[in-house]
Amino acid sequence: MKKLLFIFLLLPYFLFAQFTEISIVKEIKSNKRGLVVSAHALASEAGAKVMRMGGNAYDAAIATQLALAVVYPQAGNIGGGGFLVGVKNNGEKFTIDYRETAPENASRDMYLDKKGNANTDLSQNGRLAVGIPGSVAGFFATLKHAKLPMEKLIQPAIDLAEKGFALTEREAALLNSQTEFFNAHNKTQTIFQKKEMWKQGDLLIQKDLADTLKRIQKGGEKAFYEGKTAALIVAEMTRGNGIITMNDLRHYKVAERAPLVFDYRGNEVVSMGLPSSGGILLAQMLKMSGFENLSAYGHNSAEAVQIMVEAERRAFADRAEFMGDPDFISDKTERLISDEYLKKRWKSFSKNLATPSADVGKIIPQPKESTETTHISIIDKDGNAVAVTTTLNGLFGSKVVVSGAGFFLNNEMDDFSIKPGVPNMFGAVGGEANSIKPGKRMLSSMTPTIVLKDGKPFIIVGTPGGTTIPTSVYQSIVNLIDFKLSPERAVNSPKFHHQWLPENVLVEKNFPEFTIKELEKKNYKMEKVSQIGRTELIIIDEKGNATAVADGRGEDSVAVE
Repeated sequence: MKKLLFIFLLLPYFLFAQFTEISIVKEIKSNKRGLVVSAHALASEAGAKVMRMGGNAYDAAIATQLALAVVYPQAGNIGGGGFLVGVKNNGEKFTIDYRETAPENASRDMYLDKKGNANTDLSQNGRLAVGIPGSVAGFFATLKHAKLPMEKLIQPAIDLAEKGFALTEREAALLNSQTEFFNAHNKTQTIFQKKEMWKQGDLLIQKDLADTLKRIQKGGEKAFYEGKTAALIVAEMTRGNGIITMNDLRHYKVAERAPLVFDYRGNEVVSMGLPSSGGILLAQMLKMSGFENLSAYGHNSAEAVQIMVEAERRAFADRAEFMGDPDFISDKTERLISDEYLKKRWKSFSKNLATPSADVGKIIPQPKESTETTHISIIDKDGNAVAVTTTLNGLFGSKVVVSGAGFFLNNEMDDFSIKPGVPNMFGAVGGEANSIKPGKRMLSSMTPTIVLKDGKPFIIVGTPGGTTIPTSVYQSIVNLIDFKLSPERAVNSPKFHHQWLPENVLVEKNFPEFTIKELEKKNYKMEKVSQIGRTELIIIDEKGNATAVADGRGEDSVAVE
């Protein structure tokens, strides 16, 4: 009898587990119906669901991000930040910058010891690594472009947090791999820690997070940046050496900036400007390689890859020297993407040999953000498009969960140059333009991008991957426009990456061996890696028919309205 009662009590959970194991869909073709592609099937479905309820692409962007905060906690978040690029069906273009900012008690040398040595552990792990979160403010800034109230948009995330969802084998293994870090950086037990190992099919139920989301549902933006949730964040700061205050949270503001817009082969590219370097890098790389006839060479041929690598080299050299928060530095965007400037940059290109990196810029290597970012691409049935990229920076951010609130906090302070000349957590170094100042936004590489043809959305694209983000978006656009690849091949064909310093060119393990050998003959240092990025792509033809592709490198998925 006791056994039967036990099974009866658990039956709802088993049923919900089955319900929440939505099949991963890698590609959908749709005739004028809305599409959402993201890092998780349940999040994509949440976005599609609100479009079926009468919402538009911006409703879907909010709902999908909130769902990712539940089902994709390693990067989806309410404790981090991001960037959104939108193009409406009336031609309006806009961007929303909800990047994290440095707290008022932050200082240029806050991670240096008495001898002036940088303590990178403090900028990478624990409470002192946390920047003021911007995501929730970003959701509410997006709301004015949406049709439905936040009360409805947040409900799918609440349901997922409260009732739970079944872990995949990969998700269970990821949580198990982080137990040591969760134990080290949390003074109270979190939902992500348990004595036995996580396994496939386990339910992850997040009651504290559900309560946090319910407070936002009821009280709006202030319910995060003021009141109980804010108090819980500040209380978490006091459990270690955190410096975020109630005043920091209360005064956080999004920045609505002009999109970075430029032409590429008759198409209008709409991307993100500073404090993301992504749009500038994308413009520079496309324009410089555009001086050559890429389409005359084969996709991933030695000739094409060399041209593109050299464009990447010169762009990333400029990133290190010139780019940062435009509210704190002289913004040189117009000059950096001008044809006149880029033609001069390209003069040193030689088809015979690799250009030494020392020849194209000052030796100030740029920061390399974590690959643990996440991207969403969306189109609705009316032709509104959105590309949004968000992050906690490192895997599960600072590893700190806000006790009583149930969400991870970012470790974005490591994206500043904690000491010009000192490597950050990913071995890269930054310059003075990206030094720490209170209220300043740290430099990013996130590159949410929408390409227009004849004024209408043609390509919606983005990816996680730190400094590999702009090069992956660059390659996706070139794959589609110059090499005429299918959407599936444009996303899943092997990628490469170069960022000026280090000198190595990264290639995925299945990259053509012939191309590698030909480039090595020209003094390129080639290095194989397991994967680069996870691109989320939507392409729309002249008749309005859309194809969405979720990257095969992960458990990413597409959902249809």
